[in-house]
Amino acid sequence: MNVHATAASAITSHPRPLAGRTAVVTGSTSGIGLGIAKALAGAGANLVINGFGDPRSIEQTRLSLEAAGDVTVRFDGSNLAEPAGVATLIEGAVAAFGQVDILVNNAGIQHVAPVEAFPVELWDAIIALNLSAAFHATRAVFAGMKERSFGRIVNVASAHGLVGSPFKSAYVAAKHGIVGFTKAVALEGAEYGVTVNAICPGYVWTPLVEKQIEEQAKAHGIARDRVVKEILLAAQPNKRFATVEEIGALAVFLASEAGASMTGTAIPVDGAWTAH
Repeated sequence: MNVHATAASAITSHPRPLAGRTAVVTGSTSGIGLGIAKALAGAGANLVINGFGDPRSIEQTRLSLEAAGDVTVRFDGSNLAEPAGVATLIEGAVAAFGQVDILVNNAGIQHVAPVEAFPVELWDAIIALNLSAAFHATRAVFAGMKERSFGRIVNVASAHGLVGSPFKSAYVAAKHGIVGFTKAVALEGAEYGVTVNAICPGYVWTPLVEKQIEEQAKAHGIARDRVVKEILLAAQPNKRFATVEEIGALAVFLASEAGASMTGTAIPVDGAWTAH
């Protein structure tokens, strides 16, 4: 029996491996979160998306996700920096769809400053959204996942969950915390069919990165290509940005039956940055 051929056939014969599942993706109105939401919808999952932005633009996004995936998509604008907001998000998802099968903890913010000058209120905000919100959301869905003997939790960490960088103390602390949290909760869910994994991207091409390139070029008085090569991708050996589609495809795999034995991992998608 060709085990590899059988496994490949099982995957390719299910073009919508998440059909009938419900996913909550935080911070999903743009960037990496939106890329993950599109991939999950394309794989057949109903969705609750969450984030900030122009209401008309968010509604267009919601409708496009529904049309592209032939799924049902709900938007929830709860503020996840507050535990009550996380509770509202999960309660709304359960009320709308009956249960949450897949949770993607992606919402996050960043601030860059020397530690001695780092604003205390921004430290608290980064830890609240980047780390504590993942705890509150996971806590809210975990019992149900265990009872149903199926659950997929995907935490979007960062290469900064594996290595440090100066002037990013809060972000690096939060992302290292997410990686540790992933491992701990994976151990708790392992016997119950609940997997918990962290994706650790390096630089990913998003509108936010495009803005950073423009700002850095202006601040340093250098060309865009030098900003990309000498600043943003200096530590990334493949010298290219990952795409949101790549991150989305990995999230779909982790959320599917094919990812059933992958749990407790922190997966770098960083062009060998953390291989140094």
